[in-house]
Parts: sequence; structure tokens; C-alpha cells
Amino acid sequence: MRLKRALCLTVSTLVACFFESLVPKVNASEIQIEKIGAIKFPWGLASIGPRKVLVTTKPGKLYLFDLSNKTKILINGAPESAYYRQGGLLDITVQQKSGQNYIFICYSKVSSDGKLTVAISKSILSGTALVETKDLFISNHESESGVHFGCRLALDYKYLYASLGDRGNRTNAQNPKNHAGSIIRLPLSGVKTPGKPGWLSEVYSIGHRNPQGLSFQKSTGQLWSHEHGPRGGDEINIIKKHYNYGWPKVSYGKEYIGGNIGLNYSPVGFKDPVWTWTPSIAPSGMAFYYGTMFSEFKDKLLVGALKYRCLKVITLSSNNIPIDEECLFKKTFGRIRDVEILQDGSILVVNDEKNGHLFRLHKAE
Repeated sequence: MRLKRALCLTVSTLVACFFESLVPKVNASEIQIEKIGAIKFPWGLASIGPRKVLVTTKPGKLYLFDLSNKTKILINGAPESAYYRQGGLLDITVQQKSGQNYIFICYSKVSSDGKLTVAISKSILSGTALVETKDLFISNHESESGVHFGCRLALDYKYLYASLGDRGNRTNAQNPKNHAGSIIRLPLSGVKTPGKPGWLSEVYSIGHRNPQGLSFQKSTGQLWSHEHGPRGGDEINIIKKHYNYGWPKVSYGKEYIGGNIGLNYSPVGFKDPVWTWTPSIAPSGMAFYYGTMFSEFKDKLLVGALKYRCLKVITLSSNNIPIDEECLFKKTFGRIRDVEILQDGSILVVNDEKNGHLFRLHKAE
């Protein structure tokens, strides 16, 4: 059973689901698509001010695009990443403080014994280079596997959050002393805070498979995430401190060869997702829309769908629960890897392809 239907059976969401058919649809034909520039296998987006955006590429390059004149500049000094299968130079976020742009990048890194792990670097953007680069975090899990790095980043005023995949070994996700399969929280001050007994201090939640979406909802302050399920069972979760999100003990997906994976419901001690997709959409990148350019997107959640090659627009109820979705721009962009909202309310997307591009969505100007 799709979780969407299961939620409609609860009293708290009955009214919201009843009115699902009344949710206004978005008219994609009224949205203009502007091609900003070509970029090979783009992965992460981070805006700097109203008209500039940093874009990472999985092969290891970092570029700065100026949206005003559509120029692209290579930024030197990006951390050396391991470009292998799903690994590479992945997500990026920016903290603007005291006149400086502090750049955080999540990437796959070769460990001292030649295996792969996940690292997060911190740098200062100075002109066309990253300087004073250092690793803020290196995962304690090393593996020869080239899958399930996760590697999405989100910032609030005190902490940097990062989603880490299980690296293809599902048992990692239930071990709170293993970084793989978790969402971590790193204090921007550098001063560690005590964690839950038996957990690493930076491990914020566990039970994750391959989370590639992480975003704060400004209206509530809640941290939302989505992750890839196996065969079906992609999830959206509201992340809470020291909660267990189930994988692999609980999954709404199936084994690739058939059969259940653990339970298809969450018993005591596990947190249910607020939305699932079966069949899988392969979600990547997410952003809440708070701009003014598109009133029809107001307070909705935007998610890239790699498999369906569209932008999922998810409507939330008054109870802050997903109740409806649309699949916009199907096959217009290709595999949407990330989504970013600019200060003027326009929307940026990148498509994860060899002949990839940065696109801007906006109303007629």
C-alpha cells in the first residue's frame, strides 16, 4: 500500500486527503526555461547572492556561473575527489559570514589504504579559487564500494548537516557508531556537543539507505530528507534528533530479486516516512519554495526525479503532510540532479548527464 493512501485513513489527515483533488495544478506552459550554460555531469548547486551560483561536477570540477551574462568560470582549489561510479565531487553549500563566502563540499575521498570514504571540506572563496581548504569531516567507514554516498548538505545558523548513504552495505545503517547510513550534524563552531549514549556525537539520525535530498523548511524549522529505496520504497522523511528511520529493518520497497526487506510498517522505535514512492522515482535534490515569482509553487516541495526525468512538485496539507504531487517538465531537462531557489524566486535545476546544463525557470520578464 502506498503510504499516501495509508495516511488518508488517519483522522488527522482525512480532511486534507479529501481535498486533494481540489489542489490547484501548476501550468508548466507559463514557465519560461532559460538555458544558462553547458556543464558535464553537474551534481550540486549553491547560490551566492542574487545572480551567481556555484556548480559542482561529479568528475571533480567546480564552476561559478554568472546568470546575468551566462559566463562560466572554473574555480581552482576544489578538494581532490574520487570519481568512481556514484562518487565524485558532490554537494555544495555556502555560509556567508563577516564578508566571506565559506564553501562546504561533500565528496568521495580515497583513504590512506586506497579505499573510498566520504569527506566534507571547508574553504573560503577568494576570487576564482578556494583557499584555506581543510577537511571538516571524514567518515569512519571505508569501503571498496562505489555506491550510496548520499552526500547532501544543509545549513542552519549553528550546524552543518550531511546525509550519508549506507555504502551498499545495509547493516551499516543500524549502527549509530558507524557514519554510513546516517545523517550527521557538525557544529559550525567546531566545538563538539555530547551525543546520545552509544552513538557518535555527530550522528543525528540512523536507518538511512541513500539519502540525496536535504532541506530545511523555513516555516517550521524542520529538516526534511528524501532517500532512494531499493525496488520501490523511495521515502521523504522529517528528520528528528536520534530517531531511527528503519533501513533495512523497515522498508516500503522490495528486494531486486523479489521479496520483502524487513517490515513494511514501522513498529515502536522506528520513524515512519511522510511519503513514499513505489515504483521508485530515484529522487535527487530538494528545495522548499518560498519565493514570490511563482505563487502556484508557494510552500511546496520541489524534488528532482532522475528516473522519470521530471520535477516533482509536492503539495503539503495544513498539517504539513504531503497530499499530492505533480510531475512537471517530463523529459524536458533529463535527469534532474539538484534544485535551487534564487532570491528573485526563479528556480535553478541541473541535469546529471554528459551533455548536462544549468537551467533557470522563470516567468516572462
